Amino acid sequence: MIRWLLAVCAVHVLVGALLPWVAGASVFEDYHSGIEAAFWPDGAPREARGLGTWWIALFGPTVQVMAVWMAALVHLGGRLRQPTIWLWLIAGLLLWAPQDMLVSLRAGCWAHVWTDVAALAAMLPPLAWLWRHDRNTEGARP
Repeated sequence: MIRWLLAVCAVHVLVGALLPWVAGASVFEDYHSGIEAAFWPDGAPREARGLGTWWIALFGPTVQVMAVWMAALVHLGGRLRQPTIWLWLIAGLLLWAPQDMLVSLRAGCWAHVWTDVAALAAMLPPLAWLWRHDRNTEGARP
């Protein structure tokens, strides 16, 4: 479970590193058009694409740093086997996800909602398992 979570963190670091470089790539044309349509149904001003690309590029380093912090907590949780570490990670995800999903739904951005669901599906079950496992073995340690 810990290796899986560290791999998820590594993917987040990689994605965060790529976002500033690929945010304006033509492969994301449909994505940008969908976001723009949520705010400008009659057509976005030309400058909107630049602003959207800038926000996505800016989001990359944020994703990276959060992934590094999560990796540090996963590493500590694996070494210390304290169930509260897993609870802190679970709490962070449960604080972030509903808000992120609500903001995305308000803009009609289902791609973000499905990305959030995938992230939760990849992280919550192993974190819950580790919390339960370490909670059950906490009293058995010397």
